[in-house]
Amino acid sequence: MTKIKFTFIGPIRQAVTLANLPLKGALRDEQLQVIQGAGILIKNQEIFKIGPYEDLYPEALTVDAEMVYLTEDFVALPGFVDCHTHLCFAGSRANDFAMRNAGKSYLEIAKSGGGIWDTVTQTRNASLEALVEGTVKRANRHLFEGVTTIEVKSGYGLSLSEEIKMLHAIKQANSETAADLIPTCLAAHICPKDFEGSAKEYLETISNELFPILKSENLSNRIDAFIEDSAFSPDDIADYFQKAKDLGLDITVHADQFHVGGSEVAVAFGAISADHLEASTEREIALLANSNTIAVALPGASMGLGVAFTPARKLLDAGGALAIASDWNPGSAPMGDLLMQAAVLGTYEKLSNAELLAGITCRAAAALGLSDRGSIAVGKLADIIFFLTSDYKDITYHQGKLKPEMVWKKGSCVWKAKG
Repeated sequence: MTKIKFTFIGPIRQAVTLANLPLKGALRDEQLQVIQGAGILIKNQEIFKIGPYEDLYPEALTVDAEMVYLTEDFVALPGFVDCHTHLCFAGSRANDFAMRNAGKSYLEIAKSGGGIWDTVTQTRNASLEALVEGTVKRANRHLFEGVTTIEVKSGYGLSLSEEIKMLHAIKQANSETAADLIPTCLAAHICPKDFEGSAKEYLETISNELFPILKSENLSNRIDAFIEDSAFSPDDIADYFQKAKDLGLDITVHADQFHVGGSEVAVAFGAISADHLEASTEREIALLANSNTIAVALPGASMGLGVAFTPARKLLDAGGALAIASDWNPGSAPMGDLLMQAAVLGTYEKLSNAELLAGITCRAAAALGLSDRGSIAVGKLADIIFFLTSDYKDITYHQGKLKPEMVWKKGSCVWKAKG
């Protein structure tokens, strides 16, 4: 029988809970629940109670809680959720970045031997152990910056054996970091150059051979695909997604990055999210807003490629659900700083603090189908991050330079800036 452990943290100058916010539509800062002088009582891995410190302190004593006294001003937020990353990879694409800044396009770089295929080659040549080590290192950097849940895609293997290797690396890395890694199968990243057949034939091979292994080995319950001129067409991907749905796998889509078409497929197949959307027009915005598919903005890719941001303001004003993710990858988004990227997106797209913070907490959790995190509320996982400031507005004001001083994951402190 598991021993019950209580932990009491406080007093907290401000606890911004992100609780009880609607999933869709614009948000005002006045909708944020901000508890002044808060205390948080944790029971094992979950939040047991949250409220004024003075009200909860006597109860904490009666349950013999471990007391964590905060002698400085802290703001508490839910642990950040990064719902779109490519943390599992080998090698570098610094040459791509230099060529891009010298005026070459994304597609020109790919045709010259760079791009995704370059990372595929380097990742295939890497050992399982090297992939695990790299994934853990990046995940821990994210964790120490407040990201407690991280989606991680495959997609640099692009063969049955190499995709399985990547997914096993993600699974093993998950056991070696305190962060939660959520695996997604992106075997439909591009059609591999060494596959002898059409794009449709590649997808048929992968869906017939890999999908059952995903289920039997518990490697992933999420299927992603890149719908783009340089990857797969809406027609190519239809049977692939239908097989995924028939097996009960969730669908997410790399959509509308350079050309439209992907978001329409995402909505048609009931995808949990459509990610990128930099090329989305009013038509795609309306489609997404009138669906249950969550739009995921990837400002890191816009910054890395020097292209327009996802039309976040229009998506929210149309009534859509908007999450924000880093797209951390070796090619188009090598920075991997979720908070900074979200803050910059907020500046350019005029997002309220409520919209920005919801986009990297509760709404991002929903984009992964996770209802047990994303807010500081009773029954949620005690994933909590603490910033050394007296006003939560400072966090976005400093545009990502103000980092957490403490990170708690599932009721335990996993990182402190001091000691």
